[in-house]
Amino acid sequence: MKAILMTRTCPAEGLELHDVREPMLTEPTQIKVRLRAAGVNPIDTKIRRSGLLGPGPLPAILGCDGAGEVIEVGCAVDRFGVGDRVWFCHGGLGGEQGNYAELTVLDQRWAAPMPCSLDFTQAAAGPLVLITAWGMLYDRGRLQAGQTVLIHAGAGGVGHVALQLAKLRGARVLTTVGSEENAALARDWGADEVINHREEDFVAEVNRLTEGNGADLVAEMVGSEVFSGSIGCTAHFGDLVTLLDPGPVPLAEARLRNLRIGFELMLTPQLRGLTAARDHQVNILRQCGALIDEGRLSLHVSEVLPLDQAAEAHRKIEAGHTVGKCVLAIG
Repeated sequence: MKAILMTRTCPAEGLELHDVREPMLTEPTQIKVRLRAAGVNPIDTKIRRSGLLGPGPLPAILGCDGAGEVIEVGCAVDRFGVGDRVWFCHGGLGGEQGNYAELTVLDQRWAAPMPCSLDFTQAAAGPLVLITAWGMLYDRGRLQAGQTVLIHAGAGGVGHVALQLAKLRGARVLTTVGSEENAALARDWGADEVINHREEDFVAEVNRLTEGNGADLVAEMVGSEVFSGSIGCTAHFGDLVTLLDPGPVPLAEARLRNLRIGFELMLTPQLRGLTAARDHQVNILRQCGALIDEGRLSLHVSEVLPLDQAAEAHRKIEAGHTVGKCVLAIG
């Protein structure tokens, strides 16, 4: 089969298309999937630059997000049949194969039925960002109806679905973006107030919009400077949840505000073999799939590239100009 291989830590152009051995079923509960699309995420670019997160030698196939058709099932598979369309976040971290490939094999437990209303490229854009946004807002952030939430980078992969999930929960939604074009998109996705961080001090603006109280929940996914600033516009006894390691930042004001600081790394269940947590993530995909089919949640794909242009997809993400998601079309 054709696959994009990472043979070493490298710049984007080090990703190359190769012929590799087709994966085979080795367990009775496994399914083989003909991949039709693979989502490209920032974590893929970080692994390419810095090395694998999980066990296993190079070369490796990257890509956590996949969508495709089941073409073979093990003798104990009872959730799927040949021809079923599935989506999932599995592999691509080291050890288990990722999804920049024509075929993959995974346990049926880690796949969910694709939403009927999506095509493969749309579906491949979803799993990692949906699970991440759900975890930030609902699991770690405890978001409730009537609360105010600040979502940074509202036009990004995680941000654009976080806006929608926050609105579905009945929250007042504030967000930061970097352009007027992205501000318009953010409003379409449910933002009540949009702050252009290139033109306004987001801390001052959030405090103005909340009459000095700050946001009950802040979802941060940019970096240490934004994390530090966010402390000053998080409500007393509020939640500040980040996707990143903020590094050594002053926390005196966070302590004075009695903030709960949380971390969301949706890859942890796969990296640590936490099966109950992975079951929860698959259930998130099922619930999000239902919301998508009901027309209450959408995924924005800004660019679709063929598999052999994986390097270009990485360059686009690293340039920081991607709105929503970039997807690789396969076959």
